[in-house]
Amino acid sequence: MWDALGEPVDLLIIGGGINGAGIARDAARRGLKVALVEARDLAYGTSSRSSKLVHGGLRYLQQFEFSLVFEAVSERRILLDIAPHLVRPLGFLFPVYRNSPHNLLTLKAGMWLYEGLSLFRSPKRHRKLGVRDVAKEEPALTREELKGAPLYYDCSTDDARLTLESALDAAAHGATIATWTRALSFIKDEESGRIQGAVVKDMLGDGGLKEIRAHAVINATGPWTDRTRALSAEPTSTLLRPTKGVHIVVDHARLPVNNAVVCFHPDDKRVLFAIPWGEQTYIGTTDTDYKGDPGQVYAEASDVEYLLTAANDYFPEHPLTADDVIATWAGLRPLMAQGSASGADISESEVSREHQIVVGEDGLITIAGGKLTTYRRMSAEVVETALKMLRLGDHLPETVHNPRTDTSPLPGAADWPEAESDDEAFELIAQHTLEASQGHLSELSARFLAHTYGTRAPALGELVAVDPELGKAVTEGRPELFVQIDWAITHELAATLTDMLVQRTQIFYRAADQGRQAAPRIAAHMAKKLGWSEEEVDQQVARYLHDVDLSQRWRRDYDAL
Repeated sequence: MWDALGEPVDLLIIGGGINGAGIARDAARRGLKVALVEARDLAYGTSSRSSKLVHGGLRYLQQFEFSLVFEAVSERRILLDIAPHLVRPLGFLFPVYRNSPHNLLTLKAGMWLYEGLSLFRSPKRHRKLGVRDVAKEEPALTREELKGAPLYYDCSTDDARLTLESALDAAAHGATIATWTRALSFIKDEESGRIQGAVVKDMLGDGGLKEIRAHAVINATGPWTDRTRALSAEPTSTLLRPTKGVHIVVDHARLPVNNAVVCFHPDDKRVLFAIPWGEQTYIGTTDTDYKGDPGQVYAEASDVEYLLTAANDYFPEHPLTADDVIATWAGLRPLMAQGSASGADISESEVSREHQIVVGEDGLITIAGGKLTTYRRMSAEVVETALKMLRLGDHLPETVHNPRTDTSPLPGAADWPEAESDDEAFELIAQHTLEASQGHLSELSARFLAHTYGTRAPALGELVAVDPELGKAVTEGRPELFVQIDWAITHELAATLTDMLVQRTQIFYRAADQGRQAAPRIAAHMAKKLGWSEEEVDQQVARYLHDVDLSQRWRRDYDAL
């Protein structure tokens, strides 16, 4: 990746989150010469620490943000079509109690408006459940003073892999995607002061520097937006009001939910969710202002207690304690400051989720705000802005193609099987994967690979056929396989142990010990592919364990609450 950098490009993108990856995909498909640099791994920041939902934002109807909802539900439909292996329908149960802030009649009208804005293309039609129906659908949910519950449908996703596959598609169309490459400074024209590229540093190798000349530079660094803008000499105001969102993970057996249950916190009435996640359930999210280093954000004891309080209020027969928390994640919403200069005159939850594209006097194009669900549309808007700049500078390529990002599948959805349902399609892919492995994968592993990689899963099966050892689990009691480690290195830009265990797999969040015991074994396996020395293996393990410790730091202060 590093070696491929250095040639002049039409577009230099700084930031490898969902927006940066989406912009690279859109621009590369148009025929532009693109380079993307990311200081750490793809989706390292907000894009792997979201609520992992692709949704229209039902609650935004209450704030009369109809355009935002319409845009989101339209994009939800597109993502279902281009990434069925990553974006899947999920039921949302909205229980209404006697003291609830919403009544059933209002919600009924809201549901019809929500589906109307989606042009009635929701994954499934909503239903109104009575108390007995709720007891069958969600037996763990308290029914004391329950009046009923609408059940509607949005989608869940693997946010990190959605980012990754967008970047991989960009690379397949000629983009250079360089992770662990930090932008240190901008290159400017001495006379005009216009940005003409950036100086970047290799964060994995010898720390070497390179200049990347570009006709347009895009800042897509999420919570680091203002810090990236500060690399320019131009005086800048603060664009962002970051808010912290924390989630906690528990075993599904400790909190058995079948749908995403919409909860209102008993203290401040903020909305949050309890979401089924295979063998786990996660609960979130918080929404608090954050002033610190975006790279050191973590769940605090008060965040965990806040979420446990809400869960225990809605599921009193399944009480949770701090001992039940397997893992946490904390991310920052790069929301636009509004109201006063800092946006401090409105609450965190009231800050708009709308995005904004800002072009600085030096020509730096910045994208900030927005939602995971609408990343594809935001990316197109940013590229259109860049094309105007290229046209003004007489740098527009002779031919610019239609990117067709709304109809072209992501890599794992290419050649999707013709089937009556996605469930049948997954079964077909799993069968092909099983056959490709020549019997060296179990049916369970083949299904797991199909649901993770989509139509690319049989290629992993072929690797297992050549080396059956790759079909073994990397950690006891978990479905992840060694073949995923090899595949991530050779096909998915994984360069560190943390890349592997946090963004390429979900061992960090799902394993009971967050992968502590498996980390040395996986690092030693990676060393064979990447040529690490024993010292480097030890360093990789130490860095990963630091990340695990950061996610568990809340425990130090929890007992003092």
